[in-house]
Amino acid sequence: MKRLDKRLALGLTAGAAVAALGLGLAQARQTAAAAATTCVQAGRLLADPAGGKVETGKTLVVEGGKVARVADGFVSDGCATVVDLKDSFVLPGLIDSHVHLTSENGPNQRIERFTKTKSDLALDGAAYAMKTLKAGFTTVADLGSPNESIFALRDAIKAGRVPGPRIIAAGSPISVHGGHGDPGNGMPEELVHVYRPTAVCSGADDCRRAVREQVRAGADVIKITATGGVLSPTAAGLAQQFSNEELKAIVEAAHSMGRKVTAHAHGADGINAFLRAGGDSIEHGTYVDAESIKLFRAGGAWLVPTLMAGDFVVREARKPDTYLLPAQRDKALIAGPLMVDMTRRAYQGGVKIAFGTDTGVSAHGDNAGEFALMVKAGFTPIDAIRSATVWAAEHLGLSALVGSLKPGMQADLIAVKGDPTADVTELTRVTFVMKGGVAYR
Repeated sequence: MKRLDKRLALGLTAGAAVAALGLGLAQARQTAAAAATTCVQAGRLLADPAGGKVETGKTLVVEGGKVARVADGFVSDGCATVVDLKDSFVLPGLIDSHVHLTSENGPNQRIERFTKTKSDLALDGAAYAMKTLKAGFTTVADLGSPNESIFALRDAIKAGRVPGPRIIAAGSPISVHGGHGDPGNGMPEELVHVYRPTAVCSGADDCRRAVREQVRAGADVIKITATGGVLSPTAAGLAQQFSNEELKAIVEAAHSMGRKVTAHAHGADGINAFLRAGGDSIEHGTYVDAESIKLFRAGGAWLVPTLMAGDFVVREARKPDTYLLPAQRDKALIAGPLMVDMTRRAYQGGVKIAFGTDTGVSAHGDNAGEFALMVKAGFTPIDAIRSATVWAAEHLGLSALVGSLKPGMQADLIAVKGDPTADVTELTRVTFVMKGGVAYR
């Protein structure tokens, strides 16, 4: 029997991850590690955040990458590997429902649109994926990266060739011509048709085509930009950009092909129009109003508030040497300060809320900073944890796989030293990460 402490257990370094890409080592190591029985001894265990019960002195018996059983006491007999977390608090791996893995906001991002290839972006995504995984996020939804880059990364992680979180990928967002999500904004006219993807559309029939093209390309979910956006390099506001007919066509086309639709939306007009069209979830939701809350509840739609994005753009916009363009800065200073209060009203109004950060706007690996902002918006710590585990799993259609540590679920788990149900900022100090029975931190 081999005994490993949490600092050494089966870790893959960033250098090993790069080597694995060429040599197939990651797949071999992950397969071998997941196949053996591993016993994770937990001093405190929150196996099911839905119930919220914290148990003491438990052992998670992991076989074939899944939780086989939860045993009383600290079990070691019959275990090929024992992970000693007797001094730690163990809970399910976290889920971020809104990231952009292939990029990170910064002063060079505009020029990098022209200097980086899609292969460059995929490799950047592999590095950012590892940061995200080591931060405790074992599942993410990527809601806006180039098709070729993010689908390749998703598939490589799923096959075990590259380490990273499980990815639900939208690929290129569906946008109106000139709207938020149209890469042609701010480009010379002769380059627009080179860089603009087929996901940009105008008119109901053309938008149906765009949805179908995204499904054909490999999208797990359809992401649209229903309103203007803060970081669009254009002074086009934050109001509705798709027509009601276009929104209805998008939702119908996606649902007919077995895909949910989520919408980037700030303005209440765009939020409410999308919800009336049967949309499944809203990202950001800055100007949610009383009617929005009624529509959320009536249709069972989800809200992903992305408070970190609002906080980040406000702080950046207030810098005297900010790299934001004037139009971006002005929108950030208007929208950013509204998001915490919006989330409070939605939470109190009974809207279903899933954890999401819009990371890529802020830095990868800092995702857990969202928890403190959710508590600031009125969440209890346990509800903030639920939003990133059982609620996010339900939102993404993954409840049978992740979100809790019941027998039969994926062995995705993390550990911290303190009690995150008392101080949710403990989740920014993750000391151990396991995904699918393989330890990465």
